[in-house]
Amino acid sequence: MHTTSASLLERLRNPMDEEAWARFVRLYTPLLFYWGRKCGLQGEDVADLVQEVFAALLRKMPEFSYDRHKSFRAWLRTVTLNQWRGRLRGRQTRALPADDRRLAEVAGPDDIAALEEEEYRVHLVGQAMRLMRQDFARATWQAFWEFAVEGRTVAEVAVQAGISPAAVYGAKFRVVNRLRQELHGFLD
Repeated sequence: MHTTSASLLERLRNPMDEEAWARFVRLYTPLLFYWGRKCGLQGEDVADLVQEVFAALLRKMPEFSYDRHKSFRAWLRTVTLNQWRGRLRGRQTRALPADDRRLAEVAGPDDIAALEEEEYRVHLVGQAMRLMRQDFARATWQAFWEFAVEGRTVAEVAVQAGISPAAVYGAKFRVVNRLRQELHGFLD
């Protein structure tokens, strides 16, 4: 299914939409693990935090209303940090490998540098491309990849693939257009 991110968020309002939830989990699990590690957690503690975040989202998404003028990622980060803070408060008897200094480093609402913006974008584009790859014919994907990612010339790709230069441009257009649809609203 060719959903945009806004429509994926809308589909997540239904906790029974397994396809939407599976796609969302595949897309965002690595980012949640990254944020958990930035909070100072390791191993099972990070995995537990990620599970708690998804459980919280399952409860919160039915009432969630996507606003194109606000950052979904910032909201998701807030949910993640709130779950982390709750773990700290709830486990006073068990010291987690985190401290207040780390909280100050990651919890600031305007601290865009702490999010490692470039790393986030690279991660999200990579995840989207891995998910999308199966939706394209092998020849289309290969022509796109050789031309757009590996930087080979249109002529080289066309000769190697046995297609016209116009077909190479067409492959790039189709994949990039789909990537824009998939990531619409997520790279805010």
